[in-house]
Amino acid sequence: MNPQTPAKIVVTGRIPEAGLDALRAAGDVWAWDSDEVIAVDVRNEQLAAADVAVTLLTDKVDDAFLDAAPNLQLVANVAVGYNNIDVAACTERNVQVTNTPGVLTDATADLAMGLVLMSTRRLAEGERLIRSKTPWQWGMFMMLGTGLQGRTLGIVGMGGIGAAMAMRARAFGMNIVYHNRRSVDEATEQLLGGARRVDLDELLATSDVVSLNCPYSKETHHLIDIDALSLMKPSAHLINTARGPIVDEEALAKALKTGLIAGAGLDVYENEPTVHPGLLDLDNVTLVPHLGSATVETRTAMATTAAANVVAVLGGRDALNPVTA
Repeated sequence: MNPQTPAKIVVTGRIPEAGLDALRAAGDVWAWDSDEVIAVDVRNEQLAAADVAVTLLTDKVDDAFLDAAPNLQLVANVAVGYNNIDVAACTERNVQVTNTPGVLTDATADLAMGLVLMSTRRLAEGERLIRSKTPWQWGMFMMLGTGLQGRTLGIVGMGGIGAAMAMRARAFGMNIVYHNRRSVDEATEQLLGGARRVDLDELLATSDVVSLNCPYSKETHHLIDIDALSLMKPSAHLINTARGPIVDEEALAKALKTGLIAGAGLDVYENEPTVHPGLLDLDNVTLVPHLGSATVETRTAMATTAAANVVAVLGGRDALNPVTA
């Protein structure tokens, strides 16, 4: 890039204005301004001269994307997850990749805890009953759910979001077990009421609620399949706010329909925005449209964090949140 020429920054999806303002201070910004996914030909026309691409999780950054952007130096993903990006292909072409960790931890953990309550207390089912205008009358045994006090929450992936989820669950009187590549520090385990690291099979077999908070990778694809679901208690609930393909949705639909597990709460899906049809007609699954980070504060922080990475790299400094293959 000619130091006398402003960097061209292409933003492939609509982001908060605060992020765009920060980017405009760093270069010449072209931004897609619709919530609809950008057309490939429009995107590629802009990428042809791009030095930086600011991407959303709906963008597939693969060889075709990179072929369209021969001058690209940086892909700044406005998300903590980056399974939409072929990081190895970027590295091979000397294209840096960044993400936005940390800023969406609390919002996602809040949403996950909300899904726990919606599933265990049948809140979505009750709301649908009211909206259907079906006659109902209060009774001692109407729509009984299960309480959380003294129950066990199993967290798969004890990173920032998993730990934040565990803190919220402790406030509800839950006990914590977790499955992770390594143990968290002893102080954190004690803060979480003596949380224990266990293998995945033990977690599935002993937890009343299983929360998925791990990254998506080849290793975690369909981590929760029919065999995993068969290990869970018939009274257990599955919560997924991580990435959809971690769960085999066909197997989950079967497990919910046959009573293999009691319920589920999903914020992410295997083939977004499509949801497996077997899930749509079931009352014992709560379905929300990828709202984990959907607060004004969080989405703004995600955009400004991505912009801060762009500013750092274009200024010749190290990226704040680098992603490596």
